[in-house]
Amino acid sequence: MRTLYQSAFATVFLVTGLILLTTAGLHDCAVRTVPNLICALLLLCGIALRLFGGDVTHGLLAGAIVFAICALMWRFGWLGGGDVKLLAAAAVFEPPSLVPEMVLYTSLAGGVLAVLYLIAGKLVPRPSPARPAGMVGRIARCELWRLHRRGPLPYAAAIAAGGICATLSP
Repeated sequence: MRTLYQSAFATVFLVTGLILLTTAGLHDCAVRTVPNLICALLLLCGIALRLFGGDVTHGLLAGAIVFAICALMWRFGWLGGGDVKLLAAAAVFEPPSLVPEMVLYTSLAGGVLAVLYLIAGKLVPRPSPARPAGMVGRIARCELWRLHRRGPLPYAAAIAAGGICATLSP
């Protein structure tokens, strides 16, 4: 009976973590920030899952290694600070054996995202100066301005895709 409760709790933390990853990716697309609360909650979900899996030390070590490498990437201007925190929290969320797979999926999703932004920057017309009425329209208009100014990519979306793919892969 105890394993039934443990697996039910583990499933709750797993689903919550996937929702947090998705929320972080969408938030970054909309406003180019990743809230600290999302990273902290994802980290807590990851620690809980690692406790259930019995590999909390290895999970925290994987998260620390990913954080150290990404902090260097932030220092050189290759990643944003929110992306560093989100990727480190996602590394704790994933089982340690899946962290390299998550990083690979994240890199591939980031490459696809970059290519899409390069293509869209050439094909999509400049936004009109008129301000749209709805929230989605305003977000779309901001995104068009970012495309034409060659603004930063919403890399948390790639991190979310990498984490979700690694979690759900067979």
